[in-house]
Amino acid sequence: MKTVAVTGYKPHELGIFSKNHPGVHYIKKLLERELKVLIDEGLEWVIVSGQQGVEMWAAETVLELKEEYPDLKLAVLTPFFHQEEKWKDAAKEQYEMIMMEADFAESISKRPYESPKQFSMKNQFIIRKTDGMIMIYDEEKPGSPKFMLEAARKMTQENEYSIRLFSFYDLQNIVEELQE
Repeated sequence: MKTVAVTGYKPHELGIFSKNHPGVHYIKKLLERELKVLIDEGLEWVIVSGQQGVEMWAAETVLELKEEYPDLKLAVLTPFFHQEEKWKDAAKEQYEMIMMEADFAESISKRPYESPKQFSMKNQFIIRKTDGMIMIYDEEKPGSPKFMLEAARKMTQENEYSIRLFSFYDLQNIVEELQE
């Protein structure tokens, strides 16, 4: 896999309301572990859409990994212009830092938010531009990532496309491993 998308829950879907929440640390550790496996297999690009939660934590993880793996690249492909417009200041700051440090940043729709169709277009575009996906999502707890998962599963029917799906059980295993 040369290019992978990373996505998953938004912070409120995980009950995370602070960047210092211990869950953020464990999510980033899981992402780091999986990205290192893929880097060893030839991963070059990580693509996120810059949404709050798993995607922003993945972007931060990639930026941290670039110290050890300078050839690793981060692309942020936002669904529309100014997606962060109504976010809280702390989230905006995190977003702006990631946008500045990303190797590539662009909006898929060259317009501000108009309709949910822009999210669907973003999902399709990112899936077409990647070889696979890392997703933190538990199908027993539905949330916003389900639309991306449905689109990715459709892709697997027509093409070789890898979906690495991590549930709450997988996160619990990371917590236990790191606490030992």
